[in-house]
Amino acid sequence: MSVYTRLVSNILFPLQERLKGHDTLRIRRAMEASQWWSADRLVRFQAERLRTFLGDVAEHVPYYRQVFADAGLVPAEVTGAADLQRLPFLTKSLIRAHTDDLRASDARGLARFNTGGSSGEPLIFFIGNERVSHDVAAKWRATRWWDVDIGDREIVVWGSPIELGAQDRVRQWRDALMRTELMPAFEMSEDKLDGFVARIRACRPAMLFGYPSAISHIARHAEKRGVRLDDLGLRVVFVTSERLYDDQRECIERLFGCPVANGYGGRDAGFIAHQCPSGSMHITAEDIIVEIVDPAGQVLPPGESGEIVVTHLATRDFPFIRYRTGDIGVLDDAPCACGRGLPVLKEIQGRSTDFVIAVDGTVMHGLSLIYVLRDIPGIRAFKIVQESLTLTRVLVEPGETFSERDAQTIRDGLQARLGASVEIAVEPVAQIAPERSGKFRYVISKVAG
Repeated sequence: MSVYTRLVSNILFPLQERLKGHDTLRIRRAMEASQWWSADRLVRFQAERLRTFLGDVAEHVPYYRQVFADAGLVPAEVTGAADLQRLPFLTKSLIRAHTDDLRASDARGLARFNTGGSSGEPLIFFIGNERVSHDVAAKWRATRWWDVDIGDREIVVWGSPIELGAQDRVRQWRDALMRTELMPAFEMSEDKLDGFVARIRACRPAMLFGYPSAISHIARHAEKRGVRLDDLGLRVVFVTSERLYDDQRECIERLFGCPVANGYGGRDAGFIAHQCPSGSMHITAEDIIVEIVDPAGQVLPPGESGEIVVTHLATRDFPFIRYRTGDIGVLDDAPCACGRGLPVLKEIQGRSTDFVIAVDGTVMHGLSLIYVLRDIPGIRAFKIVQESLTLTRVLVEPGETFSERDAQTIRDGLQARLGASVEIAVEPVAQIAPERSGKFRYVISKVAG
């Protein structure tokens, strides 16, 4: 660690957090100790925090005061995460309907946040200082697993209007001090990509952070231009906010010459899990309880696939209790080789809308369609939109060799999976635009989820 990185990590960043009213440094240090606890000790710690959290919520949050009463739940009698099953799920529609009653009566200084609304329905909610402190601490801990720290040179490839709208002079000065630089992921034209590659080479960052689709897109562009990115001394590429596909990981690791560290979470649910150097996605169990549920809402054991439901224990100001994320995943009950006692998410399979439904009712992951297009060399980029059980549109950025034979290969391949009667409309376009958030989604189903 350089002298400057040590200065930022140990003094400047903690000072900034303290001025914001955040207790981030203390929490990170506590988490760096608790990550090595046994699984049993973490479960006991989690149960104690859950009791305290539910008691606080019952006293100050009108919505949950009524929910607890209806369920006959007494917070002081809660013994562990299993007691959460007595409570109903929290959904986006419930948050929209009860936003005011979900705010704690004694909450002060809440910040208004929203999700990107890739489904067309942005979610507005509120976050207090306690949650911000815990979320930043969890991310900071995971960053340090990879031998990098706040203060090392970083480039962030992002597209959220929240971050991009905050680039005023104070923010720019602060980012320069922290040695972090934001590259907007909204536009991926040839000229923009040339600029991104040139900036990465000039900056020589220790780490990249951003969407896997955008970072792999930049990497492939550099390869096409014959520009190396594996000689810059990059130590790690952190990716989050989208499903990480195997070909994206391979592309990023090969072209940047460093490992990829996956992260899973969101603005609403918090920083749920981070990948360690041994390969496991560790859940931030000090703050977050994860349940996997089937379509009927029944909790599933480790090894079975279902929807990820989250309870965030640092959200007393605006509680997220049994929050349905809409993501599909699998828990693991095997310990990680790294020795951390933190539980593991074995798989994160994507959003429910990343799944498609065949005309006969069979549910399958969008990868089953992606594979058809990924093997066609004449395609630069694509996006699959399942409009209905009988119509799927395929937007294609055609390369020089793309032909009607390729279009027919797409139609045949997708009909083989979705059904021979399904109309597959192949639509060549000049450019596949990202979502408003800057993310690229390869499959969108308006039928699944």
